[in-house]
Amino acid sequence: MATPQPVVIYPPASDGGRRVRVDDRFVGLAYMVLDIVEFLRRVGLDDVDEVWVEQSALIEWRGGGPEEWGDRDAGTS
Repeated sequence: MATPQPVVIYPPASDGGRRVRVDDRFVGLAYMVLDIVEFLRRVGLDDVDEVWVEQSALIEWRGGGPEEWGDRDAGTS
């Protein structure tokens, strides 16, 4: 696994997406934990999975933890 990198997950936007930053670089807009896993793999953190993302001290969750994705399901039946 590559050197650990500080990761910030920003609060959910109105559509439920959360910006993901690794170091000083924006790497994508996540709509679920699996999206974050994929972004981290793309930057060289090959051994990450959903549990790691949800529990890692290297990730700073802003505006709620891994269970918070805003109103992405609002208005659907």
